[in-house]
Amino acid sequence: MTGHADEHNRSITQRKLFLNNGVELAYYDSHPEDGGAEAGVSDVVVLLHGYCGSSAYWEHIVLELEQSVRVIAPDLRGHGRSSAPGDVTYTMELYAEDIAQMLIQLQINNSVMLGHSLGGYITLAFAERYSKKLSGFGLIHSTALEDSETAKQNRDKAVASLEENGVRAFVDGLIPKLFAPANLDALQSEVENGKQIGYGTALHGAIATARGMKARANRKQIIEQAELPVLLVAGANDKVIPVESTFAAVGSATVKVQLDDAGHMGMLEQPKELIAAILSFVKSVRA
Repeated sequence: MTGHADEHNRSITQRKLFLNNGVELAYYDSHPEDGGAEAGVSDVVVLLHGYCGSSAYWEHIVLELEQSVRVIAPDLRGHGRSSAPGDVTYTMELYAEDIAQMLIQLQINNSVMLGHSLGGYITLAFAERYSKKLSGFGLIHSTALEDSETAKQNRDKAVASLEENGVRAFVDGLIPKLFAPANLDALQSEVENGKQIGYGTALHGAIATARGMKARANRKQIIEQAELPVLLVAGANDKVIPVESTFAAVGSATVKVQLDDAGHMGMLEQPKELIAAILSFVKSVRA
């Protein structure tokens, strides 16, 4: 294992699992004791955060969601309070395997999986391999498209920057770009919060994940051929993954939602609207 995240990281996780691949995975579980049954909660929603993020990205929406569903929100390998194993590249398939192992240990056989940015890429890799474990899935500020040549070059630049200047400087440059320009002043505290969360990313984790995102496959067919309901949430002012990239693949059971005042961070920029979109989607899946 190389590098373990500091326990003081911004994370909402309160439990840990040891996966059989050696990963120590920290996760949040809103109904750990009874699986939600006693609280009248039957649906499970798994929330996967974005690059240089943690489970704390979901902090504003979890309290509302967990009134209606059981929420599982892990810190992905290399992020937050989870360990950063020594694999040179964290492929999306490797991440999906982590999540599959977590759900097996938690005895969760069916869930709605929603991924933000990097989490969306992982969700697609999971849906490709484990669709029978899902009742629906969704991308939040993410895309089924692979990296363009320019984006691949930018991943290499990110790795070089991380190796030269470390995580803190990289995160300081990254986080402000994730918000809609018009929101930067009004949401200054959230921008700062995003940075604090990002500082908890292990250096090796950030580098290995950048390599994995660069290597990921085009998974348009996973959405286009999906028999499951699919939720696509885009930010109208997203400068990282524009609306047309999020909506690049649609299928017969695809629900599209655009957040008009959000960039790449709807859970921090428009949490109420995102909560409404998620709950509406879960309700439709249940129906």
